[in-house]
Amino acid sequence: MPGVERTLSIVKPDGVEKNVIGDVIRRFEGSGLDVVALKMLRLSPEEAGRFYYVHRERPFYRDLAGYMSSGPVVVMVLEGEGAINRVREIMGATDPAKAAPGTIRADHAESIERNIVHGSDSSGSADFEIPFFFPEVGIFSR
Repeated sequence: MPGVERTLSIVKPDGVEKNVIGDVIRRFEGSGLDVVALKMLRLSPEEAGRFYYVHRERPFYRDLAGYMSSGPVVVMVLEGEGAINRVREIMGATDPAKAAPGTIRADHAESIERNIVHGSDSSGSADFEIPFFFPEVGIFSR
């Protein structure tokens, strides 16, 4: 059992555009996770590129960075028992066609590229992603 963890989630530009921010947060909170930091912002292409740097060698990197800087996003830190895996289960598979019914992506996403939400995929990713957006003083535990 992983214990209490923190993870980052982002409501991507398509989620903000579709006005599903509240539904995404409701699903996370409804599963017992606490939102301990939250803000809306717009990434520059350079910031999006730095955030997704781990994917720099992949063919989708340039499009992903462009997409993530195409509109406002909502970034949040979630805290709770096994938070990383729980968030990934609530989000569903990256490809909404493969996402389990009732997940965020099955219910709201259009495609693998426009899939509503991001979540850290490991504790190592969370350790990089959380401070990218939030200094420790900007995070509040319950």
